[in-house]
Amino acid sequence: MARRTQEVASITTAEVGLTDDLAMRTRRYLITMTVRTVCFIGAIAINHPIRWVLAVLAVFLPYIGVVGANAGREKRGGARLEPVPPPSMPALPSASSLRGGSAGQ
Repeated sequence: MARRTQEVASITTAEVGLTDDLAMRTRRYLITMTVRTVCFIGAIAINHPIRWVLAVLAVFLPYIGVVGANAGREKRGGARLEPVPPPSMPALPSASSLRGGSAGQ
């Protein structure tokens, strides 16, 4: 029987788990640092004016990688929960109405 790959519907507005978020940010940082390493090696190995572009990228990509990794948890685009007002409660009876008389007696 063939497997069907279906996207699972999200029925909650809960955020991505901390472990998944950390893994995603770590992956993004490692990709940025890999690109930086390629730019650094290219700036050394290539004898062409593009080497200066690669050198500038090699200098600024660590900053971009660190800022991206420390950006915090990703927000999901789910529905926003609105606060629910408290239920209305009937007013408590006064002491005089409990005694069965008026306040002046």
